[in-house]
Amino acid sequence: MKRVMLLVLGVLIIPCSLFAQQAAVTTKVTTTESTGTISEFSPDTIVIRSETSSSPVRYGYTEKTTYVDDKGAPVSMETVKSGLPVTVYYTPEGDRMVASKVVVRKTITTGSSGTEETRTTTKTTTDTKY
Repeated sequence: MKRVMLLVLGVLIIPCSLFAQQAAVTTKVTTTESTGTISEFSPDTIVIRSETSSSPVRYGYTEKTTYVDDKGAPVSMETVKSGLPVTVYYTPEGDRMVASKVVVRKTITTGSSGTEETRTTTKTTTDTKY
C-alpha cells in the first residue's frame, strides 16, 4: 500500500516540477548620453547642439521621458527651453533616437564640451514558464 501511495505521489510530483521550470532571459539595453545645448524644443523633438558635432542632433521624447536637474531632482518639462545646457540619455528605436532622461544643468561645467558616451547595461530577468 505504501509503495502504491509513493508511486502515485511520484507520478504527480514529477510533472509538476517539469511545468515549473524557470528560464533566465538576458536582455541588453544600450543607453547613450549626449551633452550639449538645446537649440530647439518642440512638442515631439529636442534638438541639441554640441561642440563635437557639426550639425544638431534630434531626439524624440515620450510621456515616459524624465526631466531632472543636475542633482537628480525632478523638474517640470516647462523649464526645458532653448539655450539650456543638458545631457540627454537616449536609446535607439528604429531610425529614431528617443530620450529616456534629460538632465537640465544651470551652467556648463568645465569639461562638458558636448561629448557622447555609450554605456551598455545588461539586465537579467527570470521568466517562469508553466
